[in-house]
Amino acid sequence: MNDASAPVRERHEVTITYLEARQPPRLPPPPRPAVPTAMMRAQKPPLGFYRYLFDAVGGPHRWVSRRYMADDELRDIIHDDRVALYVLYKEGWPAGMAEVDWRNRPDADFKFFGLVPEVQRAGLGRWFLRQVLDLIWTGEPDRVTIETCTMDDPAALRMYQRAGFSATGQARGIIEWRG
Repeated sequence: MNDASAPVRERHEVTITYLEARQPPRLPPPPRPAVPTAMMRAQKPPLGFYRYLFDAVGGPHRWVSRRYMADDELRDIIHDDRVALYVLYKEGWPAGMAEVDWRNRPDADFKFFGLVPEVQRAGLGRWFLRQVLDLIWTGEPDRVTIETCTMDDPAALRMYQRAGFSATGQARGIIEWRG
């Protein structure tokens, strides 16, 4: 675990955009990537694996909400049967993550979605997002929510909107990065 008591090394003011979808994507799915890929649900993953994936995907964007969380608190969330963690694999190695929280059923809350920097801009994101959305909609949610902020990849907001999400609001926030 990264130390939540460490001094703040970076402070970022961000704009958070909240989005929702109330129906499945209307566009046809993107083609399967040309490289060998797979998506698997990681059930009750070891904390070390989750933290590795969270940092590999979210570190460049300064994701902090789980980075400094105590082990017991994190384990309670990611081992809950109503929280689904999907891992994208490219040529056998973890290349992305998507976490969907069903604890507020009938809504599905897309908590995290992203790729490691090495595979960004390779067409995997749109395919991975669609795979996860198709799984979510089989659960018949009333709505699916997701959020993004100005520290995320600038293409994220456009990708979510192309996938059928509409902005429902914005807020200001501060990210405190302790490294």
